[in-house]
Amino acid sequence: MTDPLYAVLPGDIDDPAAPSGGNTYDRRVLTGLAASRPVHEIAAGGPWPYPAAEHLRELSAALAAVPAGATVLLDGLVGCAAPEAVEAHAARLRLVVLVHLPLGDETGASPQLPARERRALHAAHAVVATSEGAARRIEALHDLRPGSVHAAPPGVDPAPLAEGSPDGRRLLCVAAVTPRKAQDVLVDALARLDDLAWECVCVGALDRDPAYTARVTGRSERVRFAGARTGAALEATYAAADLLVLPSRAETYGMVVTEALARGVPVLGTRVEGVPEAIGRAPGGAVPGGLVPPGDVESLATALRGWLTDPGLRASWRAAARERRATLRGWDETTRRLSEVLAR
Repeated sequence: MTDPLYAVLPGDIDDPAAPSGGNTYDRRVLTGLAASRPVHEIAAGGPWPYPAAEHLRELSAALAAVPAGATVLLDGLVGCAAPEAVEAHAARLRLVVLVHLPLGDETGASPQLPARERRALHAAHAVVATSEGAARRIEALHDLRPGSVHAAPPGVDPAPLAEGSPDGRRLLCVAAVTPRKAQDVLVDALARLDDLAWECVCVGALDRDPAYTARVTGRSERVRFAGARTGAALEATYAAADLLVLPSRAETYGMVVTEALARGVPVLGTRVEGVPEAIGRAPGGAVPGGLVPPGDVESLATALRGWLTDPGLRASWRAAARERRATLRGWDETTRRLSEVLAR
């Protein structure tokens, strides 16, 4: 059997009240890796990426207890925020940092975070991102050798086709309510479509940025903010959707994109990092949805108006989404790619 793997994870990885794409990714790949090697998890307590000194000491002590020469996979939310620990143990451990999102990309992030992340990534033995676009951006952002950051895109589980309504009026946004996810742009775009029939539900945690949430949720009576949903409730939400709208200002991949496509639901997203890669193309070359510039209210409103008023456009996007559905990769492919990096 392959040598053991040690994985450093945020302490809330399995908290159902704090669902996130990063936590889901970590859990799925670790489950896959555990099928071929022992996996020892190290839960890092603390408000990452803003740990207190005691949390940094605890992390360093946990790494000190790992046998010399062992491979350690660090979730970037922890590893990139703890360069002192990464640098201190780089000589005796093989450290691999998995970057779900550059720390400086979160709106309102401390200006000190990018410099700390750079130190950690330069000290690590390998860096993994969740899309090719994100990998290239991380290299440029932190002056890493071109081609040195590996990509292991998220997988997706097969799902039944959503039926869809004839007029496409049921719009869905799945994302925690934060400035980076840009629900304010979506609400403002929909305000320009008051003359049309549409419904929009935003599913995602409401407690990440209370001030922003209060501003956004108070802007429209027609947009419904439903809070976080998981399991059967989230499945039912996807099944009822006609179009997924992801207006993010930054996104290294966007797992909700492939979750929608797995149900044949087209996606209207923004042209940032990994979103175009996640949307992809159907085998014939058609795009199963559309892309607009981030933060551009008018472009998003125009694209939504096209979807709601043009039956031909809806039919073409839906056909492409169903064709793209058959080409989506599972979590076994993600695990395989990550295993190859760890094996090196």
